[in-house]
Amino acid sequence: MTTLPDWMRPPRTEGWFAEDLDRLPEAPRHTELIDGALVFMVTPQRSWRGRLVTGLTVELARQAPDGIEVEREMTIRLDARNRPEPDLLVTTAPFDPDRTWYELEGVLLIVEVVSPESAHRDRTVKLRKYADADIRHYWYIEDEDAVAVVHVYELDELTGVYAPAGIFRGTLQRPVPYEIDLDLRRLTPRHRS
Repeated sequence: MTTLPDWMRPPRTEGWFAEDLDRLPEAPRHTELIDGALVFMVTPQRSWRGRLVTGLTVELARQAPDGIEVEREMTIRLDARNRPEPDLLVTTAPFDPDRTWYELEGVLLIVEVVSPESAHRDRTVKLRKYADADIRHYWYIEDEDAVAVVHVYELDELTGVYAPAGIFRGTLQRPVPYEIDLDLRRLTPRHRS
């Protein structure tokens, strides 16, 4: 059995806290904190996923009104023991070139692109955690024959849980959190011979 490097040992008996992530320069680039445990994304990412995240970032930013920012692959502090890293977040927080994470306040939409290693977390764990944090809008995106299928959820204020708002194939038009009109097929152009 290989010994764990020192940086992987929690600094206290209670485990890891949100502020600890900024003190782990040795950790892999996409390290999240879920319920006080470090979660590493170490599997290779597919080209489809990278193109989708890039295309979606560009389109959401292009359509965003003034005062709305679109950020990719930055952690968000939900509470002291949870700092997940969504694929995209839409926020009213102004751009800060030195930012390493986002506060909960001002987050309008979270988007996760499902991969085999993140499927359970994206479809269940994060769905619950983002709702508990009062984030109004959550999307997770599945790969269906190299085309994005978007599962859209809105927070039900009375129950505090997400209600399904639709499954979108081909196009996605939503009036919230701002007017969004996406051609999902164009976000990941197929290879042309």
